Amino acid sequence: MAGLLVAGTTSDAGKTVVTTGLCRALVRRGLKVAPYKAQNMSNNSMVCVGADGQGAEIGRAQWVQARAARAAPEAAMNPVLLKPGSDRRSHVVLMGQPWGAVSSADWMDGRRALADAAHAAFDDLAARFDVVVAEGAGSPTEINLRAGDYVNMGLARHADLATVVVGDIDRGGVFAAFLGTVALLSAEDQALVAGYIVNKFRGDPALLAPGLRDLERLTGRRVYGTLPWRPDVWLDSEDALDLQSRRSADTGARRVAVVRLPRISNFTDLDALGLEPGLDVVFAADPRALDDADLVVLPGTRATLADLAWLRSRGLDRAVTAHAAAGKPLLGICGGFQMLGTVIRDPAGVEGAAAEVPGLGLLDVETTFGAAKVLRLPRDTEFGVPAAGYEIHHGRIDRGATAEPFLGGARSGNVFGTMWHGSLEGDELRAAFLRETLGLAPSGVSFPAARERRLDLLGDLVEAHLDVDALLELITGGVGALPFLPPGAP
Repeated sequence: MAGLLVAGTTSDAGKTVVTTGLCRALVRRGLKVAPYKAQNMSNNSMVCVGADGQGAEIGRAQWVQARAARAAPEAAMNPVLLKPGSDRRSHVVLMGQPWGAVSSADWMDGRRALADAAHAAFDDLAARFDVVVAEGAGSPTEINLRAGDYVNMGLARHADLATVVVGDIDRGGVFAAFLGTVALLSAEDQALVAGYIVNKFRGDPALLAPGLRDLERLTGRRVYGTLPWRPDVWLDSEDALDLQSRRSADTGARRVAVVRLPRISNFTDLDALGLEPGLDVVFAADPRALDDADLVVLPGTRATLADLAWLRSRGLDRAVTAHAAAGKPLLGICGGFQMLGTVIRDPAGVEGAAAEVPGLGLLDVETTFGAAKVLRLPRDTEFGVPAAGYEIHHGRIDRGATAEPFLGGARSGNVFGTMWHGSLEGDELRAAFLRETLGLAPSGVSFPAARERRLDLLGDLVEAHLDVDALLELITGGVGALPFLPPGAP
């Protein structure tokens, strides 16, 4: 066997959902399945165990897809991770470790330098697994970037991968998007695009059927199925576009306000709180939105100093300190925790120019950035229960005498700071934290069980609404002869 490339008409068309669902559906059939994304751009990442036994960083989506495939997450599943540092520059993680940076000015050269490593990682997975389900990035028809592409059709050409294109019908214009995606590819690229998957369909399938038949007739490529829109399809978020409030049906729910930092990262830390029936989790960028919050959270960020300056420019620093002064609980996670300390030093210019900036002064902690990134999977106990998480950071903290230890960070009264991402996914730890801070009794909600139910739901939807047998034939037998759609690549 080999693999399949799941491309999309646009970003956020549903590639991640389809890839995840296929991973679960195929592993149920007894196949050894691996997910793969050659290059991911996301500030939402995860730590897995690297080949050397140390920590390795990959995109959160590929970590979840590995769980769907019942495989151990590894760096080869997302060999290139881009973490945006600004509109024109991204930090690069290569095979789980920091590699450097690429800017818009050296984008083409930077992509060529990473392509060999990404394709080698795919080849390694293909040699060890029965099927590799590869997720593309953005659209395969970015004609201005095709020469340096190794994520979409560049990958498909490298590995001779059959390709299906996912389109989000909820946005409108999906038929034009499908046709245009194929028609602007070169003849060599078109030869690998076998057909389409419609995502997020609402309504009567009989009304959609004539359009699908016309699409197949016009393009000579089949539709492999239509996934319905389901409000309960909720994966661990990868993209800041996925940020949304989690409202409780409980009219007496306590309000959790998460400060929506411009460069927010690892915001999946809050997903587990969003499942709690007694909590309303909202994202806030206005000081007034913190006024009636029962718990305020300062989340992780890719640029601690820049986001701290933003916080101050909007008056959110005063709102946060007022919340803490009122005796209400405040939680900072990683970069958000570092903001709560007395000072942040960046002598080497890890986040830009060398700097030393005062923090909010709510915790007796000093932070100093180092060039080497810390990647760890720590475990301990807190509140008398097991605690676990993952660390991704350049900041090293020094805890002063007035701060108590707390999850690799510090605590002072009602103010908590941790360097551990993901700790609230632990059911016992989350219940203990909510009892300590808000006086809530344990809800009995299990986050790991909820994630597994979501993955099973995706597998069920794929089995019910896609022609999985036909997709397996594509994987094993290839595409076959397909017609050329004019005009082709410019």
